[in-house]
Amino acid sequence: MGAVAPNGNGLHDFVANTLAGKVGIKKISKFDATPTGITVAGEVDNFDPKEVVGKKSARRMDLYSQYAVQTAVEALKMAGINADNTRAEDLGVIYGSGIGGLTTIQEQIIKMHEKGPKRVSPMFVPMAIANMAAGNIAIRANAQNICTSIVTACASGTNSIGEAFRQVKEGRAQVMIAGGAEASVNEIGIAGFAALNALSTATDPLKASKPFDRDRNGFVLGEGAGALILESLENAEKRGAKILGEVVGYGATGDAYHITAPDPDGKGAARAMQEAIDEANIKPEEVDYINAHGTATHANDSGEALAINHVFGKGNSVLVSSTKGMTGHLLGAAGAIEAVITVAALEKGKLPMNIGCDHQDEECPVNLVNKENQDAPEAKYALSNSFGFGGHNAVLAFRKWG
Repeated sequence: MGAVAPNGNGLHDFVANTLAGKVGIKKISKFDATPTGITVAGEVDNFDPKEVVGKKSARRMDLYSQYAVQTAVEALKMAGINADNTRAEDLGVIYGSGIGGLTTIQEQIIKMHEKGPKRVSPMFVPMAIANMAAGNIAIRANAQNICTSIVTACASGTNSIGEAFRQVKEGRAQVMIAGGAEASVNEIGIAGFAALNALSTATDPLKASKPFDRDRNGFVLGEGAGALILESLENAEKRGAKILGEVVGYGATGDAYHITAPDPDGKGAARAMQEAIDEANIKPEEVDYINAHGTATHANDSGEALAINHVFGKGNSVLVSSTKGMTGHLLGAAGAIEAVITVAALEKGKLPMNIGCDHQDEECPVNLVNKENQDAPEAKYALSNSFGFGGHNAVLAFRKWG
């Protein structure tokens, strides 16, 4: 696996900090956000594209692609995938983004407006389009199986991992690089979501993202990327790979309800969870943990809680947390880093706490993870939920390995 997140640049730091409850939300430093009315975001710290991406390559990539390439390189190295043990034709990429190169789009439109169309960079289109994270990863890894991108807003990362799982399961590829990346902490990104009244206006970074709290008032925009290497068991065992976990189910549904609001009854979210559980061939009561979408918006958290109780029944014992209290909402990358932490949580037997909730909303009757119940050495199955604008619902089911 690989990760670039606001509370940890690199897999080790991201996992350790998330399981320790470290918040990566901070005052916006990339630009003066005062006119937007928003003051905090989940910015990535200490990211130097020269270290992994390379100085020359980075100049030809938007920041979201740089994040993506770094996570893929980290994941491939950890997995031990190379030309000696994996044919290029057997290695594929499904790596998504909700928006793509928004910083490049913003910069080049301003340049065109101020200096004229002849000054627009010839790299504008290949840097801006949302499939270029996948394209750049495939070039770096020489991955010649399927190479595609999924754009389903905040479900993009989860859909990408789910569809990559299908490729391996159906024998279409032996190894897949899957995940999502986003880098939209910029003027137009913040201004756009602020105009929707979707963002938290809190000024204290530690009290801005409050999943399932009665005083939640919007999500905090975050940036980063996550990558997982999915591989057939036969291939992994043949080359002696260290297996971190198993994808056992995937559910994907559509609300067909509204362009930004989730179905308030949570029917589509519930069906996606049930699909993942059914494919895993388990019963709801066997699921130990749910990494919730949990954006800290009023509509999402109450709707998701309703969906969870629909699937698992009132009075269920499944533990739930949203890691967005620590990272903010990474849009198309959210499901990717949340899949990473879900796998790591099962492997380590320790669940991430639901940071940011001081007073749980009565409309969100779920069993939140806290310091007292986060140690879960017996946890075997977990779900990771993602729900996106447009009514996209995606859920992954994971099993602890061994």
